[in-house]
Amino acid sequence: MNATPLEGLLQRLENDPEPDLARTLRQLVDWLRPEKDRGNVAQVINRIEQLVLALADHPGLRDRLRTHLEQALEDARHLNLYTGIGLFSRRGFLREFVERFYERLNPRPMERQDLRDVLAYVFHDPDDPKWVNALPDDAWYRLLEALGCLSGEHPAVLNRARHEILYALEMLSIWVAAEELEPELLRLDPGIAERNSAFVAQQREIATYVERYREWLMDPSGATFHDDRHARVLLDQCSEQIERLRRRAVTRGSSISLTHLLERLDQTLRRIRELLRLLDPSDPEAQRRTSVALFRELVSANARRHSLRSLWQDNIRLLSRSVTQQASETGEHYITGNRAEYLQMLRSGAGAGLIIAAMALIKIQIDGLGLSPAAYTLWVSLNYGLGFVLIHILHFTVATKQPAMTAARLAAAIEESDRGTADPSKLADLLIQVGRSQFVAVVGNVSVALPTAILIGLLYSVAFGAPVLDAEGVDYQRQQLEPFAGLALLHAAIAGIWLFVSGLISGFFDNRCAYIDLPGRLREHPLLRRILSGDSRARLADYVEHNYGALAGNFLFGVLLGVTGYIGYLLSLPLDIAHVAFASANLGYTVPAAVPGLFEFLLYLVFVLLIGAVNLWVSFALALYVALKARGTRIGALDRLLKAYARRVRERPREFLLPPSDTGGPAKGDPPRS
Repeated sequence: MNATPLEGLLQRLENDPEPDLARTLRQLVDWLRPEKDRGNVAQVINRIEQLVLALADHPGLRDRLRTHLEQALEDARHLNLYTGIGLFSRRGFLREFVERFYERLNPRPMERQDLRDVLAYVFHDPDDPKWVNALPDDAWYRLLEALGCLSGEHPAVLNRARHEILYALEMLSIWVAAEELEPELLRLDPGIAERNSAFVAQQREIATYVERYREWLMDPSGATFHDDRHARVLLDQCSEQIERLRRRAVTRGSSISLTHLLERLDQTLRRIRELLRLLDPSDPEAQRRTSVALFRELVSANARRHSLRSLWQDNIRLLSRSVTQQASETGEHYITGNRAEYLQMLRSGAGAGLIIAAMALIKIQIDGLGLSPAAYTLWVSLNYGLGFVLIHILHFTVATKQPAMTAARLAAAIEESDRGTADPSKLADLLIQVGRSQFVAVVGNVSVALPTAILIGLLYSVAFGAPVLDAEGVDYQRQQLEPFAGLALLHAAIAGIWLFVSGLISGFFDNRCAYIDLPGRLREHPLLRRILSGDSRARLADYVEHNYGALAGNFLFGVLLGVTGYIGYLLSLPLDIAHVAFASANLGYTVPAAVPGLFEFLLYLVFVLLIGAVNLWVSFALALYVALKARGTRIGALDRLLKAYARRVRERPREFLLPPSDTGGPAKGDPPRS
């Protein structure tokens, strides 16, 4: 289609017996569209210049096109274009999915006077946003001038557009005001229904603005133009209210529907601001820039309008955000900023190392019971799950539990920066703090789990006259640590995935706890009121409020570790897990049974640390990716971040692994937990 010669295009436009707005524009856009590389705007610019020259040589065709386009635009309906594209649907996910699916199977006929349908018909290629967004503003102006659309000789088109925009403005404003009655918003802030909220105030001001603007259109010389400054102030207050609601959702619980609602409110407010800029006659150049920007936005949104994949991605992003915003708050407690916090993290990791050594011993004993695969999986899962719960209850830290929380904190820091990208220097500082915190937690785990396992193994040999592991068991445990000859790194990556999943689980349960007000329910539960005093119920409710997600996440993380081998058994695949703390304990239990040489021992210790590195980076990378996608943010130029990180390490190499000498104030937050 793109190979059609320009003369052939002009001839078809000239000979069209009944010109149609949609068909005419589609023919033009199909000819302009790049043939292979959709981002090749040089080709589009070249074709626009050819069209400009050709229409200059065919003034009759140019006048005919201009007249036809102006007449069609004068009769066109704009409302759905501004209110139906680029804004989240007011329907739920399932209903929207079903309607999009049916639309794919049995598309409704196009309404040729509806500009939304015209836009979809003209820009029908899914890759159109690539070249439409890349094409400079000047090129679009040249195209419109070539078609005579900027001649100003047909004011009825401009008046029609203004009246349609005013109508859309009224509808969008009413939608915003109506959302005040949504139960989700009233749950977060009951006061919005008891006072003159910003949502209602903006609707009243927009209604006044629209009425005065219409009066001004009817009598520009006599009526006083009513500017939009007050409306913009109220729109800013609406945005501030939305941010307050988002902050409350962190402590009071969120949901997909609530996150969807707040996103839709944000989108609607942005669209209202864009339409106000289009209506502002004081700066024609700003009007033109806004019109092109809105056009690009509409083309991009139109390409996703019937996409099932984009609907799924949008809802997954909303779900991720509702879960990860809880983790970003918790993540503060997993980042050490001074010596006191650093030493506390070391002590916390050391305490976890003691319990992990005991859990590893129990796991070895379960291995020797000769249980069926299902029974073995049950007992191993309980050992892991209850052990991790005990670690949390005692306020200890499993090093690899940190990444899911700290990654969410990093994403939150990026979101707080300008334009949704990170300041490389600030992010480098935060990455160094995160790396240092995870390093000291690993040191705490391994430095205690390993010698404790050796000591327990020696005492076991003395007490029972035989080592914990026989020769076959020693070979098996050491083989499990082999990163190259064995599958240790693959198993470590699987454990990293489960670590990431456990972080999502913790966030989900924390969010659920706040959303249903579980602490309040426990304080007033009829049965608990009969068996517990008020103070006891209050302490129970407070503990659940602060630990519900962590308890669920830790227990289910243990279950995931326990069932991995069983899944591999059912699928006949070599699936298992390798966790740095358990790997160090297992290495310790092999020592009394078969004392290795110093070099061999150090080699296996390096293997243990490699397992830890894979645990950390797999879980951290997945958690950071999800947290960034959930917030619609990005790291920015990776090379700038790496340079800033290297510069910080060169300037302060000691702080790469050790805290700054200035201890500052007291450690922030509660003691780190698993």
